[in-house]
Amino acid sequence: MDAEKKNYGKLFFSTFKLSACTFGGGFVIIPLMRKKFVEELHWIEEQEMLDLTAIAQSSPGAIAVNASILVGYHVAGVPGALVTVAGTVLPPLIIISIISFFYTAFRDNAIVNMAMTGMLAGVAAVICDVVITMAGGVLRQKRVLPVLVMLLSFAAVRFFNVNIILIILICGAIGAADTYLRARKGAGAK
Repeated sequence: MDAEKKNYGKLFFSTFKLSACTFGGGFVIIPLMRKKFVEELHWIEEQEMLDLTAIAQSSPGAIAVNASILVGYHVAGVPGALVTVAGTVLPPLIIISIISFFYTAFRDNAIVNMAMTGMLAGVAAVICDVVITMAGGVLRQKRVLPVLVMLLSFAAVRFFNVNIILIILICGAIGAADTYLRARKGAGAK
């Protein structure tokens, strides 16, 4: 039971610290979660983290909360999911509550505005890192279909303004069909 409590404590404080130090939205927390839970704690494998990230991105709601639910559930079941959600949601709630008391001072402060503008560059860099890391995972599979789906999805959104929901649904259908066909092929080979 003590080991379980330590895991819950580590889950809570890990997600609390990540959430408290992450600015720029949910995509920024993903590489930090990967570093913490895959590289440092070794609780999740690299491929599992990519899968959890894909599920978190395609689920409705905030990606940071979705990812924390999935990581917490993967590590410690339903109690782990509840602990990680609390750890992820509390820092922004506390910070926003404090800022709301001083809203007018923050709104009109030139230094705060400059700091926020500077943070945008950092956020863009972190999002680029997420894209490169996830694309690297896809490219390492040495399969044509995931790379083709990735490139076509990018082109559809960027150049043809296709609705992202449609892209997600089509990619989900392609992924399900590919998994089904590969499972049948594997079962037929046995």
